[in-house]
Amino acid sequence: MMKTAFSTILILVATVGLAQQKIELSHIVDGTFSEETVRNVNWMKDGQFYTALEDNSIVKYDITTGALDTVLFDANDFSLSLDDYTFSQDEKQVLLMTDRQSIYRRSYTAEFYVYNFEDETLEPLSENGRESYATFSPDGTKVAFTRDNNLFYVRLDNMNEIQVTEDGRKNEIINGSTDWVYEEEFSITKAFFWSPDSKKLAYYRFDESGVKEYTMQLWNNVSLYPENYNFKYPKAGEDNSIIEIKIYALETNETVNVDLGDETDIYIPRVQWTQDANLLSIQKLNRLQSTLDILHANASRGNTMTILTDRSKQFIDLNFCDDLTYLNDGKHFLISSERDGYKHFYLHTMDGQTVQQVTSGKWEAREMVGLDQSSRTAVLYYISTEPSPMDRAFYKIDVRGRGKTLLSPASGWTDIDMSNDFKYYIQYYRQADQPVEVTLMDNEENEPIKVLKDNQTLKDKVADFGLVEKRFFTFDGADKSILNGYMLLPADLDSAAQYPVLLYQYSGPGSQNVINRWSGGHYIWHQYLVQQGYIVVVTDTRGTGGRGEAFKKMTYKELGKLETEDHIAAAQFLGTIPFVDKDRIGIWGWSYGGYMSSLVMLKGADYFKAGIAVAPVTTWRFYDTIYTERYLQRPQDNPTGYDENSPLNHVEKLKGNYLLIHGTGDDNVHFQNSVAMQEALINAGKQFESFYYPDKAHGISGSKTRIHLYQMMTDFILEKL
Repeated sequence: MMKTAFSTILILVATVGLAQQKIELSHIVDGTFSEETVRNVNWMKDGQFYTALEDNSIVKYDITTGALDTVLFDANDFSLSLDDYTFSQDEKQVLLMTDRQSIYRRSYTAEFYVYNFEDETLEPLSENGRESYATFSPDGTKVAFTRDNNLFYVRLDNMNEIQVTEDGRKNEIINGSTDWVYEEEFSITKAFFWSPDSKKLAYYRFDESGVKEYTMQLWNNVSLYPENYNFKYPKAGEDNSIIEIKIYALETNETVNVDLGDETDIYIPRVQWTQDANLLSIQKLNRLQSTLDILHANASRGNTMTILTDRSKQFIDLNFCDDLTYLNDGKHFLISSERDGYKHFYLHTMDGQTVQQVTSGKWEAREMVGLDQSSRTAVLYYISTEPSPMDRAFYKIDVRGRGKTLLSPASGWTDIDMSNDFKYYIQYYRQADQPVEVTLMDNEENEPIKVLKDNQTLKDKVADFGLVEKRFFTFDGADKSILNGYMLLPADLDSAAQYPVLLYQYSGPGSQNVINRWSGGHYIWHQYLVQQGYIVVVTDTRGTGGRGEAFKKMTYKELGKLETEDHIAAAQFLGTIPFVDKDRIGIWGWSYGGYMSSLVMLKGADYFKAGIAVAPVTTWRFYDTIYTERYLQRPQDNPTGYDENSPLNHVEKLKGNYLLIHGTGDDNVHFQNSVAMQEALINAGKQFESFYYPDKAHGISGSKTRIHLYQMMTDFILEKL
C-alpha cells in the first residue's frame, strides 16, 4: 500500500508549475481568493422566477433565461440595510431583516419590517424592542417572533402585538427559542412552529434554572473593571435544561402541554407539523443519544404515540433529524437511518411500518435535496457519496427505489438548490482545485440554462499566484485501514532534497477534510507555506465521515485514541518518502483539531517536531453535554474514556515545540481548557509558547486579528519546524 501511494506522489511531482506572483498573508483576509457565488436565493411560486439579495435590493430573475427581470424592493430607497428577507406564502408581502446582531454562533436579535407589495407600505414589525426569528404564518396574516425569552405574534391587519408567554427570564426560562447547547449542537435557534392552518403555535419551553453557569470575563479594552458574562452551559455529566413542548391555540388563547413521557432527562432535537393541522411530530432522544423515538402528538389534547424507534449501539447521528418529511397524501413519511450500516432513506406509513428502503448500497445518501410529489410516485432528490467518499454527487430516485439517475458530474462536490416546482435548480459545483461554478439548470432536460458565476477571475488568480494542486494519496492507518490524504507540494520541488512537512487535520467524528472540493480559509495559508518551502499534508483518520457507520463510530467511548495512532502512522508513512525530512514533521489544528494536535505532540512526541493547537479541548470534562456524551457517554459512565486521552494527563511526554492559542471570549470551547493545559505543562516543567486573544470567540475573527494569528503561526513554523 505505501509503495503504491509513494510511487504515485513521485510521478506527480513533475506536473506542478512555478508561481508568477507570491502569496502574501494579507491575501488570506482581503478577499483576493474569495469565491463569487449566488446567495439568498428564493424560488417564486409560479416556477418561472427566483429572487436574490444583491446590492441591498431584492431582485427577480427569469429562470428560463437567467436574465434580470425586475427589482422587487430597493432597501436604499428606505434607508435600510438588508440582512435577509422572507416572502409570505402568497408572495404579497415580504419580511425584511435589518441590523442583525449576533448573540452566539447562530442566535441573533434584529429589527424587522413588513413590506406589502400591493399597497407599497412599509411597517416596522414592532415598536416594542428588537426581535428574533420572525416568521410568517402560512396564511400570511401574522408574524411570530421571540423577544427577551418570550414568544409573541403580530396580526398584520392592525399590527396588534400579542404576547403568548410571560414567564421568560434570562438564565431561567426560555420560550420559543433555544438554550446555548441546543443552538450549538442541534443547530436550532427558532423553537416555535406555525400549524399548517395558522391557528396554532407549537413551541419549546426550556427551564434552565438548574443548569450551572459559566462565567467569561470580558475585558472590553476601555473598561476600568472587566465585565463578568454569565450564561448557562451544561458540561458533560451535569444537568441539562428541562424541556417541554407546548401548543398555543390563537383563537382560544389556551395552551396544551405535550406528553413527552415520564423521563425528563431527554433531548428534543426537532419538532415539526405533519400535513394534519392537529398532528405534531416530535423527535425524542435519550440522554446518551442511542435511541431516537418519533412521536405523534394530538395538538388539541397533547397525548402522544411513539410510531417509530431507531436504535444504535453507539449513537444516532443527528444529521438524520432534518430528513424527516411527511408526504402530501397524509399516509406516509420519509426518514433516513443507518440501520443497514450506511445512511439511507426509508419510506414508512404514518403508523411507522416500513414500506420500502428507498436507497441502498455501501455508500451514504448524505442529504435530501427535495421530494417531488407531483406524480403518483414521489421522486426523491438527494446528495450521495456513491462515486467516492471524497465526492458529493446529485441523484434522483422514486420512493419505491426505482429509476435511480445521476444528475451531476460524478467526480467533484455538488450542492443543489431546487425550485419549488422541481423544474429548475441551481447547481454549485466544485472540484479539488477549481472554485465554485454556479449554473442554473433545467431539471426536465437536465441541461444548463445559464452559468451564473464561473469564477474565471479567481481561476486566473490561482494560475497567476501559482497555487499548487491537491495531490491525493492513501496510506495505511495504525490498524492497516486505508486512509485518505492529500499533499500540497512546492512548485519547484527537488526530489533529491528533503522538505519539512506540516500536517493539518480536524479529525472529529463524522468530519472530512480530504475531499474533492475547492477549499477556503486555511487553504490559502497552506499555499503560502508551500511557497516558503514546506510540504502541507491533510489527512482523515478513523472516525471521520463519508465511509459508513462502522468507520465513523470506531472512536466511540475513546475519542482521541485511534486518531492519534493514525496521525503517528501518517508521520511514519511520510518519513519513508525520500523528499520528506522525517525529523521535521509538524501538526496543527483548530478546536477538535487543536485537541488532536495537542495529543499527538504528547503521545506521538517521537514523530512530531512542532505543533500548534488553536482553541483546543484539553479535557472533554470541560465540554458540553450533547456533543461530548454522544461520543463518550457521561464521565460517570466512562471515566477512562475521558481521562486516558486527555492532553492534560500526558504533558510530561512533550519533547517538541508547542504553541497554544485561544480566545478569552470563547463561549464554545472555553478558555479554561488552555488555562488548565498551561498549568499542567508548567507543573511538568515543560517549556512552550502561548498566546491569547482578548474577548475573541471560538472563531478568533476579525481581519486584523486573523492577520496577526496567521503571522504568529507562520513565524512559529519558520522558526521551529
